[in-house]
Amino acid sequence: MRVLVVYCHPVETSFNAAIHAEVVAGLTAAGHEVDDCDLYAEGFSPVLTREERLGYHDIPSNRAGVESWCRRLEAAEALVIVSPVWNFGWPAMLKGFFDRVFLPGVSFEMVDGRVKPRLRHIRKLGAVMTYGAHRTRAFLAGDPPRRIVRRVLRAQIAPLAPLVHLVHYDMNRSTDVTRGNFLARVRAEMEKF
Repeated sequence: MRVLVVYCHPVETSFNAAIHAEVVAGLTAAGHEVDDCDLYAEGFSPVLTREERLGYHDIPSNRAGVESWCRRLEAAEALVIVSPVWNFGWPAMLKGFFDRVFLPGVSFEMVDGRVKPRLRHIRKLGAVMTYGAHRTRAFLAGDPPRRIVRRVLRAQIAPLAPLVHLVHYDMNRSTDVTRGNFLARVRAEMEKF
């Protein structure tokens, strides 16, 4: 299966970088073809420009600045997102990826004023995230990233597609043991993905 891994963290020595490495290694060990999209390393610009917003619904010219990323998303049979959650939201880089790449004609189309999903070719979804806060604080804040993964993204892909959602909460008080256990869990889940 062709898996698009969308990784978002600016520091190559971060715990998220270690998670990313385990995700890619696990998927590769399972025999998947991995398209590893490191947004920072690739120099992705998260800024939706005025011109892009004005042409947002102009298919196919709306893809002009992000054509290669659109093609990669369209070629994927599975999607795995690896990212921290900062201030109970996605990092700006990942939010910008969704804003600029999940376009009309790519991830959805408008039919009689209604959104029709176009990512039905994605048959599996994964998200591996870290939070500085405890799960209770994230819950009290509404936990938008969790809802986006479990509701918004899931609604755009193949119906009833399996979801692997792994979260390391409370990073502010994590230990070598909790981080090691989480990395082992990530590797095991990706080897089964």
